[in-house]
Amino acid sequence: MTRLRASHVAELAAELRPLVLGWTLREVQPLPPRDLLLILEPPEPIPDGPPILRVRLSAHPDGPRLHLQQGRVNVHKGSAAPFFLKAHEELLDSKLHAIDPLRSDRLARLEFRDTPSGRPRALVLELIGRHGNLVLTDQDDVVLDLLIPGVSRKGAAPRLEVGKPWQPPGSGSGAPTDDGPSIAAAFPQPDDVPPGPVKDRAPLSWAVEIALGSITDAAQDEDDRRRLLQRAKRKLSRALGNRKGLAAREDSVAGSERIRQDGELLKAALGRFQRGAKSIELDDWFEPDAPKRTIELDPKLKPNDNVERVFARYRKLERSRAGLGEEIARADQRIADLEALLSEAADCEDPEALDASAVKRGLLDHKQEADLRKRKAPVQRLPYKTFQACDGTEILVGRTAKDNDTLTMRIARGNDLWLHTADCPGSHVVMRLQRNQEPHPDAVLDAAFLAIHFSPIRDAGRGPVHVVRRKHINKPKGAKPGLVHVTAGKVLQVRVEPKRLASLLRTDRKPDEG
Repeated sequence: MTRLRASHVAELAAELRPLVLGWTLREVQPLPPRDLLLILEPPEPIPDGPPILRVRLSAHPDGPRLHLQQGRVNVHKGSAAPFFLKAHEELLDSKLHAIDPLRSDRLARLEFRDTPSGRPRALVLELIGRHGNLVLTDQDDVVLDLLIPGVSRKGAAPRLEVGKPWQPPGSGSGAPTDDGPSIAAAFPQPDDVPPGPVKDRAPLSWAVEIALGSITDAAQDEDDRRRLLQRAKRKLSRALGNRKGLAAREDSVAGSERIRQDGELLKAALGRFQRGAKSIELDDWFEPDAPKRTIELDPKLKPNDNVERVFARYRKLERSRAGLGEEIARADQRIADLEALLSEAADCEDPEALDASAVKRGLLDHKQEADLRKRKAPVQRLPYKTFQACDGTEILVGRTAKDNDTLTMRIARGNDLWLHTADCPGSHVVMRLQRNQEPHPDAVLDAAFLAIHFSPIRDAGRGPVHVVRRKHINKPKGAKPGLVHVTAGKVLQVRVEPKRLASLLRTDRKPDEG
């Protein structure tokens, strides 16, 4: 599949500059999930010229692109993701000042002046396949927002973060070079003539729009179809479950007459059974030849109450019978409609239109556009758990032997208090203290409780605990992870108080809360 090269980005930027530079941005139109349209208006009306022009920015993984949009697009009718709203807020009614390729890569920067804030803003389009992105920056290239959150690799900081300078992907510098055939050579020339008054002024944009637009449109259609089928299947599953419940209700209602008859038999036999009886055998005069019938009783109830219990059940079933037929008919119709929707969705040409129709008919709920920024970047793992002592002092507890080394030798400061069980292995515990601060005795006891809890003697609930300043701890050369040497301090004999420990453990603070 042909993709845009760095040299193609330079060609498209050169084609767009004379067409739209100096034009006013009247609308940022979202085309979720990864596209937007810049609706631009000329500073003065152009005789026989277009009243607006649309520039397409796409970070779609199957065909990222930048071009003048000349064909029709499906307008997004749902709620827009926050990035699009932020771009609209920062850029509305500004002037497009520059369109420049960046470095020897598939990057483009669109600069805007006369923005609502009065300060220059820019949209950076990263046309790098599945890693493509749209980034909004300020005059210093600091990221104001980005469509897709930066993801860290192997524990490194993400390349892109809001509030930090924009960093280009990879390496390289200088002006874009001719890294392959031109757009005219790489992309087949469309047979169709572009619509509108621009026609012959943006042939490169038209070629890219036709070639890559059809790819991304097909990919988007397939994605829309997949999501439509998933939602319809979920709705059908629920509808079938509801119908099963109605069938069970129908079976129960069908037996209501028999329950009424049992009530009449019991009523007629009130003098023949007493409280405590579990069942009674009666002549069933509702049947030919009056065969024997055994009726179950509640031994806890009086005879009259047993009779009332049976009639109460009968009345409940009769109430349930009301409107049951209509409910079943509606349920059957809904199942038929959803099955028809699934069949139609499997090969329809316009799944988005079918989706909208299904929503209008009440078969599906409105689909929620995913906010790509909500994809959580991996939370950095800390080598310790964090707790809070009774006086608010922060207590850090190492997770593993290697983490113990990191906590004690790299994170803890000299004046911090260090605790550890004296006669067995366990987690290193560090109380964070300010210079010249003396720890509160109760806080020290809290830390000692944690030292025992995160050790092999936790079940015993008691034991000796080293208490020493971090500056009196050293690690012998070549020692195993977690093994250190204590040169001072004291040993406390500690007995854990279960309720106090439980309260302390509830202060555990997760990494993303810090």
